Amino acid sequence: MRRLTGAALAILFLFPLAWSAFASVRTKSGFGLENYARLFTSDNGIHFQHVFNSVAVSALTVGGTLLVSGLGGYAFGRFDFPGKNALFLLTLAILMVPYATILIALYVLLGWIGLQDSIIGLSLVLIMFQLPFSVFMMRNSFEAVPKELEEAALLDGCGTFQALVRVMLPAVKPGLITVGLFAFLTSWSEFFAPLILLNSTDKFTMMLAVVNMRTATFGAIDYAALEAGVTFMAVPCLVLFLILQRSYVRGFMSGALRG
Repeated sequence: MRRLTGAALAILFLFPLAWSAFASVRTKSGFGLENYARLFTSDNGIHFQHVFNSVAVSALTVGGTLLVSGLGGYAFGRFDFPGKNALFLLTLAILMVPYATILIALYVLLGWIGLQDSIIGLSLVLIMFQLPFSVFMMRNSFEAVPKELEEAALLDGCGTFQALVRVMLPAVKPGLITVGLFAFLTSWSEFFAPLILLNSTDKFTMMLAVVNMRTATFGAIDYAALEAGVTFMAVPCLVLFLILQRSYVRGFMSGALRG
């Protein structure tokens, strides 16, 4: 029964992606890569700059999320300080704020600090909205590590930072992979935040480029090329998930054991 349920769920979730892949290679004359050629050669299609922008946003978001959540999770999981629980609850409270409601305010704020309509500004916003889940995951991951490991490193002469880098981070590697994968998937496929925060077409991510793509005939949508764009954007996500799925599951389990 469980296998049957699992197979049914797999079909339910994979069918739209399989249909997109099928539609992306289907042409009027049969099957081919004409839709992909149109996707990358159209004036309003995906260009190298859009790919670079998406990669840059994803890299900055993943790197910033791992850095801040790693340090924050270590602090919340290993140290006692005044206001610890209140600060942690305040961090989690960001989850209760629909980010779409404050994007305009963030757009104004980015203008004040000179990061309006920029890849860095967009990445900072995406990092901020990744932090509640990421800090929660990393705190649970650090708490699941036996204290004896850290104490042994300190007795061997390591400082707090050295113990974090040499002992604790390798021990919570599954949690880091889970956080990084979530940050990548979110930033890679995010649409609404770039739509509000980016104005220049040369700053557009691939998601904006795909949605913005139109044919020159009466503004009609080229659905076949759009399906090609969806498939092209889904491939990196699928590849990363297949490569990191074991660590991804272990990261969730480590958080669940102490969460």
